Amino acid sequence: MKPDLLRGHLDAMILAVLEHQPRHGYAIMEALQARSGGALDLPTGTLYPALRRLERAGYLRSDWSTVGGRQRRTYQLTEGGARALRAERTQWREFSTVVEGVLRAGPAGAG
Repeated sequence: MKPDLLRGHLDAMILAVLEHQPRHGYAIMEALQARSGGALDLPTGTLYPALRRLERAGYLRSDWSTVGGRQRRTYQLTEGGARALRAERTQWREFSTVVEGVLRAGPAGAG
């Protein structure tokens, strides 16, 4: 998948994978890859700045935890993050409906 296609959508996808449970950074990357059927394989240099940005915005909070004997920063959705995710989903549905309407093959001479 072209990295340019992710621009503007990565934050919403991160919020979505944190919707039901806290995860550490690597688990977030794994969840994104699994939910995308392997299409998303983000470099850590893309994910961690986004996590910091979302935390500064108040959409995530983080705590240190021990996972498999190692200290990891675990991220959790805040109430503000849940509201932002709902808004992102609404915007995505509207956007995808518009794009689908334009890209859908129509009858000859339409438009």
